[in-house]
Amino acid sequence: MPSTVIIGSGSYLPPRVIGRDYFLSSEFFTEEGVKIDKPTAEIIDKFVEITEIEDRRYVEDHQMNSDIGYEAAKKALEDAAINPEELDYIIYASNFGDVKDASGTNFMPNMAARVKNKLQIKNRKCITYDMIFGCPGWVEAMILANHLINAGSAKMILVVGSETLSRVTDPYDRNRMIFADGAGAVVVKASDEPNVGIISHNTICDNAAELNYLENAVSLNEEADQSCLYIRMQGRKIYEYALKNVPNAIKETIDAAGLGIDDIDKILLHQANAKMDHAIIDRLLRLYDRKEYDESIAPMTIQYLGNSSVATVPTMYDLIIRNKMEGHTFQEKGNIVFASVGAGMNINCIVYRFP
Repeated sequence: MPSTVIIGSGSYLPPRVIGRDYFLSSEFFTEEGVKIDKPTAEIIDKFVEITEIEDRRYVEDHQMNSDIGYEAAKKALEDAAINPEELDYIIYASNFGDVKDASGTNFMPNMAARVKNKLQIKNRKCITYDMIFGCPGWVEAMILANHLINAGSAKMILVVGSETLSRVTDPYDRNRMIFADGAGAVVVKASDEPNVGIISHNTICDNAAELNYLENAVSLNEEADQSCLYIRMQGRKIYEYALKNVPNAIKETIDAAGLGIDDIDKILLHQANAKMDHAIIDRLLRLYDRKEYDESIAPMTIQYLGNSSVATVPTMYDLIIRNKMEGHTFQEKGNIVFASVGAGMNINCIVYRFP
């Protein structure tokens, strides 16, 4: 059975940096629709204290999701040094498609097809799939790519994760300050080298009471336009769910690879918010009887890039492999983990070994 290895990567970080002062003129409401009677600066300070997010990136007005996805894809293909016509599949992870505002999603034509068009790929046998799976969408797209390669259905696949969440956040919701825009992509290839690439993976879908922890909903301000649907999340429930389930899911995946925590060089965890991510890694290490949290194992970008959903993990991978994250590198023959949690609620994890 062939192995699935990454042969190229790329990312796109919108140049527009949004700091805390951007939100000073905002009015924030509670989930009950009541205006929060605190100075906005105080609300922002508390938000930064909890999430550690000082800055995030937003796209320019003329840019669409598929535009930045294309930019990341183009860089990944250039890095892989392949002819795009060789691609068997393009899998594009997103949750809202090419949206200009929160008036509705746009997936027709699908995002992967739009990127194929922008890349000017003529190959009719290059199949385009979209992955709508919450924030874990890119990791799940990688798992799907691995299945296709293992089955002999593909030799070369482009996997993109891109989102423009700045366009689907309620201006009256404090949580809007979490979300950001960005894109990341990799090219994966079938390899005859054994025991490299994706060596184990794990997906969990809890879709009962957890179904609406993250959903689309109207504005918290009842006097605002109620025709648009924005991201709405139950932060406390998501936090509790993630801490209970994600560390165990990661350990199960490491165990399935026949490895222990000492064999893992890096854990690229979806950048949801810093408090939650730190707590997940802390609980994971405690499953291995580790009481000291070594921050070098889990890189963080959320402080300056925000939460770009499906793009956080592939963006982080690309930044590290290009030596653009100080203090973080990948080791030859080393093992890393990709992991995410998000709307559904869905959790997934991959153990990846460098050739």
